[in-house]
Amino acid sequence: MFMIELDNRTGKNYNFESLERIASSLTPLEIELILTDNVEITQINFEFRKINKATDVLSFPTDPFPGAPLGTIIISVDKVEEVATQLGHNENDELSLLFIHGLLHLLGMDHETDNGEMRTEEERIVRELNLPLSLIVRTQGLD
Repeated sequence: MFMIELDNRTGKNYNFESLERIASSLTPLEIELILTDNVEITQINFEFRKINKATDVLSFPTDPFPGAPLGTIIISVDKVEEVATQLGHNENDELSLLFIHGLLHLLGMDHETDNGEMRTEEERIVRELNLPLSLIVRTQGLD
């Protein structure tokens, strides 16, 4: 059974099996994953957050009810390619990092308001999967 309902609005193809493994290790609930470009994610970011710029990942939890998916993760493949190239790792790894970050938000974590719990959990998962630096570590530094 697939846990991820994929809406790939791009021509990019990734290793979605690794995302399925990540999802199933963290939740039994279905997740909607939308892959888009910088243009569309800018529009979504502005509509829901009033920030008029492209971002790498957005998460929208679903109100819980029986049979409901956990929520929606939206990722910009333009950002995946840009950051992977900039940091020298592959796009599948970057997609996994963004997916983990978005999934932790869907699970109720928030690195902007917690006491480092999301950062710790993200780092644990990233180490376990032998991925490059986690998103929070990259943006907040190695302090």
